[in-house]
Amino acid sequence: MQKLAPIALVLLFLLNGCSQKKEEMSHKFTNALINETSPYLLQHAHNPVNWEAWHPEVLEKARKEKKLLLISIGYAACHWCHVMEHECFEDEEVAKMMNENFINIKIDREERPDVDQIYMDAIQMMSGNGGWPLNIVALPDGKPFWGATYLPKESWVKSLNQLTELYKTDPNKIIGFANDLEKGIQAVNLVENKEDADSYSITQLNNAVENWSTYFDTFLGGYKRAPKFMMPNNIDFLLHYGTSQNDEDVFEYVNTTLTRMAYGGIFDHVGGGFSRYSVDTKWHVPHFEKMLYDNGQLISLYSKAFAVTKNKLYKKVAEESIAFVLEELADENGGFYSSLDADSLDENGELEEGAYYVWKSEELKSLLKDDFEIFKDYFNINSYGEWEENYVLIRDKSKEEIAKKHNLAINDLELVIDNSLKLLKKEREKREKPRLDDKILTSWNGLMLQGLVDAYRYLENSTYLELALKNASFIQKEMKKPDGGLYRNHKKGKSNINGFLEDYASVIEAYISLYEVTFDIKWLEEAQKLTDYSIEHFQDSNSKLFYFTSDDDDSLIRRTIETNDNVISASNSIMGKNLLKLHKVYINKGYGDLAHQMLKNIQGNFDESAQGFSNWLHLVLYENQNFYEIAIVGSDYNSLGKELAKSYLPNSILVGSPKEGAIDLLKNRYNEGETLIYVCIEGTCKLPVQTTEQVLKQL
Repeated sequence: MQKLAPIALVLLFLLNGCSQKKEEMSHKFTNALINETSPYLLQHAHNPVNWEAWHPEVLEKARKEKKLLLISIGYAACHWCHVMEHECFEDEEVAKMMNENFINIKIDREERPDVDQIYMDAIQMMSGNGGWPLNIVALPDGKPFWGATYLPKESWVKSLNQLTELYKTDPNKIIGFANDLEKGIQAVNLVENKEDADSYSITQLNNAVENWSTYFDTFLGGYKRAPKFMMPNNIDFLLHYGTSQNDEDVFEYVNTTLTRMAYGGIFDHVGGGFSRYSVDTKWHVPHFEKMLYDNGQLISLYSKAFAVTKNKLYKKVAEESIAFVLEELADENGGFYSSLDADSLDENGELEEGAYYVWKSEELKSLLKDDFEIFKDYFNINSYGEWEENYVLIRDKSKEEIAKKHNLAINDLELVIDNSLKLLKKEREKREKPRLDDKILTSWNGLMLQGLVDAYRYLENSTYLELALKNASFIQKEMKKPDGGLYRNHKKGKSNINGFLEDYASVIEAYISLYEVTFDIKWLEEAQKLTDYSIEHFQDSNSKLFYFTSDDDDSLIRRTIETNDNVISASNSIMGKNLLKLHKVYINKGYGDLAHQMLKNIQGNFDESAQGFSNWLHLVLYENQNFYEIAIVGSDYNSLGKELAKSYLPNSILVGSPKEGAIDLLKNRYNEGETLIYVCIEGTCKLPVQTTEQVLKQL
């Protein structure tokens, strides 16, 4: 490149400065959010509302000025957040009223789940409902007293004016209600330490699953309701339960659900990957946003299901979901972005939900020509697949049925469908893409890392291990704090939010799994270090569970203990499983006792709400059945480990070494010239064997 003379460099600098100023001047309004990195917050940086981010100095300002807080919480892929922004927050008159009467705070719930949890509990107590955008009005100290989700402009203005007037004329009424609500918010977070409780038995678990099964939709999968969320942890546990208990009904339900989700419009047949949920009972019309956390968990789930069933559909879904993540959510540094928006620009230049994904019948006919009739039957370009004069691709018949109808061999049908989908993908890429939320979150990367490890383990594709190692190295390099803890977020080289328990739990789980497929001791050691850090900075000495926030974080009106498994498993249930597995390797560290006590303190919820605690229920199976440590020692440890790992063995942990290893399970087990496999329970081992077939017989 030709070197520029000094005067040219000065001119270039001035021109760049003018260009930047011109861009700033093109916006009529700019608020404090312009200094944030969250794409969601940046979307609001040019609203006329004087938005602030959630920072201690902002809360202090509210206290000094004795102004109410107006806290609005959402995320970048949230459709109704965009609608409310357009109707209310971009309106200058509405903004004027908000600026005069409130300290206005915008929060990205994905960056600050700690704040979101508290105010979501508050609105559910006040109204019985929740969702996003989540709008809360609180006292200057953060205690909430009013909340709403999406409101149109007229209702929004009317509500805020009434609240402002009430605060002026009768502040004690508001203060009294806020104090009472705070007590309720604190109460729902209490967990007792139940040292004298009996362990939860298999009989109790069977009864809990039986009660749970009354909600199963055995025809369409999922639950008998709409909207339908995929709930990966529910199906993951039921896969474990169905196989370990030989429960054919549960196993059939799992397969029905996995198949129907894969057939549904909730799965993107053209580009791969899953949307968040379907608005109907047949998994047809999704809320079109695509989240990293869903896809990471579903890649794990479908990979495990393939290991059990050898159903090629499950393998295909996992592979295509990984391909989607790599194409749309992968950063070149090894991290993964958060989500794609539900909305994109339609043919008229208007933001519309699903515009990128839906098709017109005439368009498909024109593109696919002679293959249209086959494609039409395969993906229901008919009344079953129609949605608001568009079509969302959905299957409801097997390949065999379609092939028979059209007198085709299965291979010929697959060729027609594959070619058609490639053609549609090429055509779809001409459309305006949904907006990308390119922040990188530690916990969601942990879930995706777990997905890649499971895909490598069960689908036996070495590329997935390479991707997993790249992501794990990224977490080590960019998300580790100097004190050994974790950051929550990362964007463009910047990580600035302290990690939450879910960040630690998901990364620890993934590191343990990464060790099992590589036998690289550093991942196990990292998992242990992060676990010890969590015990030091997050554990509640009374309940033995873990707070969601570190003792280094600024205090909120409640320090949350997260126990319910939702779309993502509770951070405490993941930690409980991590502790149990680490106990099998580091047997004298007390991890097992801690996991056991955590389970006893939560198990009172299982009888009536098993689906809300499904990830905890793995621990019930682990404690009531044999949990195996499988140690492989000798020169062939890697190949034998890989061979064993492809079997679905949820009640086990794999360790391996070419000779004497650093952990107790690998000591005094080396026999020169042989590779021996030891099946152990709590460190007590059966006679060593030399083949994986012999191991599986011992199990």
